[in-house]
This record gives sequence, structure tokens and C-alpha cells, in this order.
Amino acid sequence: MLQGHQTWVFKSKPTIIGSAAIGGPFEAQGNLADDFDLLHGDIWLGQDSYEQAEKKFLEQACETAIKKAGLKKEDVQFFLSGDLINQIMPSSFTARTLAVPYLGIYGACSSSMEGLSLASLIIDSGFAQNALVGTSSHNAASEKQYRYPTEYGAQKPPTAQWTVTGAGAAVVAKLGKGPHVAASTIGRVVDMGLSDPFNMGAAMAPAAVDTIEAHFRDLNICPAYYDLITTGDLGKVGHRIAGDLLTKHGLSIPVEKLTDCGILMYKADQPVLAGASGCACVATTTFGHLLNRMRRGELNRILVIATGALLSPMSYQQKETIPCVAHAVAIEM
Repeated sequence: MLQGHQTWVFKSKPTIIGSAAIGGPFEAQGNLADDFDLLHGDIWLGQDSYEQAEKKFLEQACETAIKKAGLKKEDVQFFLSGDLINQIMPSSFTARTLAVPYLGIYGACSSSMEGLSLASLIIDSGFAQNALVGTSSHNAASEKQYRYPTEYGAQKPPTAQWTVTGAGAAVVAKLGKGPHVAASTIGRVVDMGLSDPFNMGAAMAPAAVDTIEAHFRDLNICPAYYDLITTGDLGKVGHRIAGDLLTKHGLSIPVEKLTDCGILMYKADQPVLAGASGCACVATTTFGHLLNRMRRGELNRILVIATGALLSPMSYQQKETIPCVAHAVAIEM
């Protein structure tokens, strides 16, 4: 049901019965390494291109999530996925491998929570019993498309972020045990006029704040309701801006309760500048680390706000600013 202006409340409590996180060599050195189902030592994965390697990451995440859910591919009725590569190629090619009815989506780095919201809506409405959500990103593929190829060796400013190499997936079901999706707040596009592709955190922070405020307003609850509220992937710069904006708008969230997936992913001594980014950042952090904490009983209620910068190489070349969006999903145990 719709509550307020932009929030869906799922009465049937769609359940996440299986989830998976797959990462690369740099993620294996990070803070969340223990929460990945599989970590690779080679970003190529034996493929001929970075884009093909990203497809393999996503295929493995989907197959692992389905297996952990105790299902077969034939049991999955819909696959919802999107990524950063031109025309969401890794998602579409993974759908070819899975041979599951496919809904391609694009929300940039907000795609994981957009997909989880839509999958939960499909389950809650009774139009499916099981739905699969997935997304991926690859550092070298994203750098080549949006910035400079890694071989170029361009120096980056301290506001830049490091795209996570990996993929995350989750199976949402009508029946089963595990964390359930309680509500989703669908974000509006917010554009504050920033145009620097090396400062995504600052561009996306206002969109995150807009969605967070809408979520609490629509549900008439306060931040104390959740054990943890995490944005992603604002990184250090965007996280600080979001905190300042929330306080300015009268919605102060305790420092120990508000975090960011872009900060959680890597260790302080890893050269990631302002932190992590990419579709796989929120996906692997949520479908791996955060859901594992919920299953262990460490967290009962979390709010995940995935942020996305809706730019493209074409829009940047045409001197456009960066429109951003954020989608929030409430997950409860």
C-alpha cells in the first residue's frame, strides 16, 4: 500500500531468503572481506574484457543467491537488475545465462535498492512467489567509461571515489525465513547544479537527504526506530554533507547510527580517496555484510538509502549537470 506521498509499505512482508556478495582482489583486502561469499584474485576472471568479467561476477552472485535460497533457476519468476555499463550489458547478458523473465532497470548506483523495492512490490502484490535482484560494477570498466582508463594513470582529486569490483544479489520470496522488506521510499531526482564527475558524493548527498526526510515523513517515525541507517555510496565527502544537511533540516541522526556503504567497504590504509562507489558498493554491503549482521541478531531494523548519479559520458560532454536519485529500503528481522 502507498503511505504518504512516495513510500510503499509491504503488508505481506516479502522475505529475503537468500543473498550473496562476490568481490575482487581489492575488496578482499577491505573491511568486509569476511562477508563475501567469494573473492577473486584476478579482476579479469579469465575473460577478454572488463565488461565480460563484470558479467561473470553478476552471474556468480545470482547463482549463489539462488542456491543459498534453496531454489533452482526454474523457481525464480522474475530477475530485476541494472548496472553502470552502456545499456546495462552485464545485467542483460546475465539474464541470457539465467533464462529467467527479465526486467532491466537503471538507477546508476541506486539500482540495488530500486530493484529490491520493485521485487518486493511484485511479491507483495501476489504476481510472483520468488524474484531475484542483482547488480554489479567493475572498477576498470567504470573508469574506462566515465573517467579515464586505468592505463592512462590520471591523477585524481581527493573527492574521487573507488568503484567496487563485484556483484550482489538477493532472492525475495513470499514465503520463507529471514530478513523481510518492510517499506520502500522511492526518491525524486534532485540536481543541485554540480557537474564534477570526480565529486559524486557531493552531487548525490542532497538526493539522499530528500529521500530520508520523505521516508520519516511518510511513515511518521523518527530515526530512533532503526538500529542503523546507511547511505551509499556517498563516501566521506558526501556523508559529511548529508549529515550537515539533515541537521540543518531538523533531522539530526546520531553519528553512531548514520553510516555510509562507501565508508564501510575499505580500510583506512587503502588508497580509495573519498571511499567506495559503484553499483556493487551498496549491493555487496547490504546483501553480504548487513544481512549477515541481521541474521546473527546484531541488527533488527535497518534503513538502506542507495544513491545514484544519473549522468552519462554523453551528458557530461554536453556540459549537463548531474541529476541524482536515492531509493530507501527498510529491512527488518
